[in-house]
Amino acid sequence: MKTRNAARLGTTLSEIGFGAWAIGGEWGEVSEADAAAALNAALDAGTSVIDTADVYGDGRSERIIAKVLDARGGTRPFVATKAGRRLRPHLADGYDEANLRAFAERSRENLRAERLDLLQLHCPPAEIYYRPSVFGALEAMKSDGLIAAYGVSVEKVEEGLKAIEYPGVASVQIIYNLFRQRPAALFFREAHAKGVAIIARVPLASGLLTGKLTRESTFAPRDHRNFNRHGEAFDVGETFAGVPYEEGLATVDELRPLVPAGTTMAALALRWILMNEAVTTVIPGARNAAQAGANASAAALPALPPATMEAIAAIYRRRIAPFVHQRW
Repeated sequence: MKTRNAARLGTTLSEIGFGAWAIGGEWGEVSEADAAAALNAALDAGTSVIDTADVYGDGRSERIIAKVLDARGGTRPFVATKAGRRLRPHLADGYDEANLRAFAERSRENLRAERLDLLQLHCPPAEIYYRPSVFGALEAMKSDGLIAAYGVSVEKVEEGLKAIEYPGVASVQIIYNLFRQRPAALFFREAHAKGVAIIARVPLASGLLTGKLTRESTFAPRDHRNFNRHGEAFDVGETFAGVPYEEGLATVDELRPLVPAGTTMAALALRWILMNEAVTTVIPGARNAAQAGANASAAALPALPPATMEAIAAIYRRRIAPFVHQRW
């Protein structure tokens, strides 16, 4: 597993990380045994970064990570978590230092860590990026040793551009995949030039880009692909990358001939993301060991040829961009 560096973060991260949303429970039921097996498989394959959040299963994801890491012993991987979505209501005024410290302390206890490697604001209201006091609070938490670094998880490119104006923002987590290509333009250039870590999330478009979903696929009641199909619970761009399901399936069928022999649609999707040198790590989720191992193996694929990259770009412009490009 290769690693990539980002100056502001002050460490290297494996190209393929482990996204721990699925083991929190919002992708249908995942047993703790399966969750632990998935995480162990990723770590055994060389993954050195885990991304979670305090709201994934109301802390379940963080607690499972802690159990696995305690059992493994040795050098701990880099664990990033997120805070802010526990606010009820989720409003900008709730992002004060007292609340952020309380969220961070809870995550630190859940993860059984002396300090958090990275605390990310979890898709906060857009107004937050225009409140220097919020980033001042994070800076104070860093100075106190509660967190080693801080960053943001954003919905929109413009939010990412605003966030990296703050010199202490070490990372930006953003949706980037075959169906969400806009970040690779201005935002990636600016972030990479400033040494900001770019964490690519939702890399498989909620499973669409695995090539395994069909028009007959069904999702459990607690799976966000069931209850957030139209943005009922949170931003619709988090589910299927904001692409209408039927259109996504049809586009995947058009992409299938571009999958290299001997590999999978998911591996193509992950390798495509890594073709951009600005990306520090990509964090696919996994519900079991087989999925985690397959995700990690994508980093070993050879570079995609120019003809494949051009064909993917053309399909995106024609089929997907009208639905998503200017929305996020």
